[in-house]
Amino acid sequence: MTKRLNDLRHQRSQLVDQARGILAKAETEKRGLTAEEQGQYDKIFADQEQLRGTIEAEQRQVELERSLAGTQLNEQRANDGNPDDGPDGAGRDSKAYRAAFRSLLLNGRSGLTGDQLRALSADVSPQGGYTIAPTLFVDTLLKFVDDEVFIRRYATKYKIKGYSSLGAPSLDNDPADADWTSEIASGAEDSTMSFGKREMLASPLAKRLKVSNKLLNNSNMDVGTLVATRLAYKFGITQEKAFLIGSGSSQPLGVFTAHNSGIPTTRDIATGNTTTGMTFDGLVSAKYALKPAHQKKARWLFHRDGVAQIAKLKDTTGQYLWNPSRKEGESDMVLGLPVDMSEYVPNIFLTGKYVGVIANWEHYWIADALDMQIQVLKELYAESNQTGYIGRLETDGMPVLPEAFARVKLA
Repeated sequence: MTKRLNDLRHQRSQLVDQARGILAKAETEKRGLTAEEQGQYDKIFADQEQLRGTIEAEQRQVELERSLAGTQLNEQRANDGNPDDGPDGAGRDSKAYRAAFRSLLLNGRSGLTGDQLRALSADVSPQGGYTIAPTLFVDTLLKFVDDEVFIRRYATKYKIKGYSSLGAPSLDNDPADADWTSEIASGAEDSTMSFGKREMLASPLAKRLKVSNKLLNNSNMDVGTLVATRLAYKFGITQEKAFLIGSGSSQPLGVFTAHNSGIPTTRDIATGNTTTGMTFDGLVSAKYALKPAHQKKARWLFHRDGVAQIAKLKDTTGQYLWNPSRKEGESDMVLGLPVDMSEYVPNIFLTGKYVGVIANWEHYWIADALDMQIQVLKELYAESNQTGYIGRLETDGMPVLPEAFARVKLA
């Protein structure tokens, strides 16, 4: 796998060099790209972007396989070869609960024995029909979500189970500067210092999926892992959209949503940009809109269309702003800071539109309130020989410190 990843990175580097060769030829001849050259450039850039996605997918697969291999090894050591026996605990960590939960996923509630029903009863909701997944299942799901959703990898995450909300006091206005005065004077009374509050109320998120009973009964894949993977994908995409463009009403507040409780318009940086695109000066303005302490931890975020535009920009010394990664563990870089890409970043390049952000993501907070819950629908899809699963969780998110973010905006 490592050799394949290195080969893919080398192929990508070659494509980047080819694309830059086309730009350099036109620049040397002091002209714009011909229609044929533009078509070649666009195709080469699209090919390298496809390779970038493949490289990231391969890296995630390697990490997943390493994680699963470690989990399986630990289970084997703990169980002495018996996957249904493990370190016994109480409640959801007990052997009886884990065995009952596997049976629930395969056969539905009607297929459970009396002992299995009793093993699950402590975690059944008052309304009946829902079962909280065993601890290992929940941990696996959260690991998948963290890998799938960009912001979760860098955000500050809190568990607020048992609380109605997550709140934190905020210093909205600093006191005025101290006064030069005499030895016995106390200075002018301050009236500018004020406090506010950031509060998050976790909103429910739900998804239903169906799985072939033939696959459930005959596959060598662990059923819990199968269900967790697919639910993680569905939940992950929805969360990523909300963390970026969410309205904040019964859903997270996105970084591209101007809001006084999140990132106000005073953090929009358009200086230097044109009405149709980003420029070197505009990106420099955005970078230095952050204080040095935030710059040290900052990352750029653009749509791939935005990166395609930045890839053509040069600084005052003739060096390209965009530097693609060439080895494992490296990110693409712009102006010395790492770059991430998301399909849910705005990519309409018109007057006054947001097209990117530079952020110290630790000041985006995520509050998770409800553990993953599963409802099994065994009989509903019996005619199609399928089993349905409904997953539910509750989460919220918002940027809590405006100065840690600078949105890139067109003029």
